[in-house]
Amino acid sequence: MRRKLAAGNWKMHGLGADLAEATALSLAHPAPGCDILLCPPATLISRMAATLGQSPVAVGGQDCHATDKGAHTGDVAAAMLADAGATHVILGHSERRADHGESDAQVAAKAAAAQGAGLTAIVCLGETEAQRDAGETLAVVGRQLEGSLPAGATAANTVIAYEPVWAIGTGRTPTEEQIAEVHAALRAGLARLLPAEAAGIRLLYGGSVKPANAAAIFAVPDVDGALVGGASLKAVDFSAIIAALETAPPA
Repeated sequence: MRRKLAAGNWKMHGLGADLAEATALSLAHPAPGCDILLCPPATLISRMAATLGQSPVAVGGQDCHATDKGAHTGDVAAAMLADAGATHVILGHSERRADHGESDAQVAAKAAAAQGAGLTAIVCLGETEAQRDAGETLAVVGRQLEGSLPAGATAANTVIAYEPVWAIGTGRTPTEEQIAEVHAALRAGLARLLPAEAAGIRLLYGGSVKPANAAAIFAVPDVDGALVGGASLKAVDFSAIIAALETAPPA
């Protein structure tokens, strides 16, 4: 059975004082019924890892470079994230794809680098509003899935996050039927691409997940957790989402 995962993406938010939120979250969930992950800005990774210590709350990065070192000013290698205390890294988020022009091939190369450094890659997929309105959702996420997974992807080193671009930070969410349709298609795609691993790879939903809608989302088949943005910045909000995940039926 796949263990649920609640992953928080702090994006470009957070200073040293905000580590108190991570501490509060760990105190609220000393023995959680699901995996918990916080992905702060790179400037906070080592401090958050030190602050959390032996807490069950894990720490991750928000991006990594595809190579292990070199003349890449401003970039961070996967091994550097691991050295700072990260265990996971978010890759291919729509904001990276849109703001930095990242392609599926680049995401796959980064995921391979992450896995080579011992990190779990959270590979993000999702359609734009125009693609949704044109009926292209399944084709788009299927293409992203196939192009973004490296050859070495397994259930142990890979998580897939479906984040419809039009739902991220907008307060809008797809219907439960729409989420179920995409997650079922992703599971079928994994069965075709990685037949030996497909059943064990966790599928997260992301896009305006909040305490008010978390339980309904987590009741959708094949939703193994969430990649949460703004609602993960405050321990009280993220804790409520985690509580909903802990009591959700098996995916």
